[in-house]
Amino acid sequence: RIYSGKYRYFLYDLKNNKILQKAIVAHGDGSVTKNSPLLKFSNIDGSHQSSLGKYEIKESYSGKFGKAYRLEGLDETNSNARSRAIVLHSYYCIPDKESVHPACLSFGCPMLSKKAFDETAKYIDRSEKTILLYAFY
Repeated sequence: RIYSGKYRYFLYDLKNNKILQKAIVAHGDGSVTKNSPLLKFSNIDGSHQSSLGKYEIKESYSGKFGKAYRLEGLDETNSNARSRAIVLHSYYCIPDKESVHPACLSFGCPMLSKKAFDETAKYIDRSEKTILLYAFY
């Protein structure tokens, strides 16, 4: 429920109980409710809505946004992530710093700034263990 211009993406080290990174993250344009600060969520292809739940960050690939990571939805609320092509990627319109202005919107993907994505990628690429992404509201 944090405003999209604020830090609401946190890379957290559970073993050492500390935040390693904080960043601005986009949500899906279909999640926006007209004339309301409340968001809505969906697991349906074409909805452009974000899906809540637990994701496993899977393999990286090079796509239209550059390097990206496929996300495997592990809950009923996000089980269509692969078929919907919901991935973790960067996008030029996501700022590095907090702002009173909302972050730009995605088609349902969690998008980070290039700088934040590159920092996250370092942790993902050197990890020998599964990394989870939790999307909650």
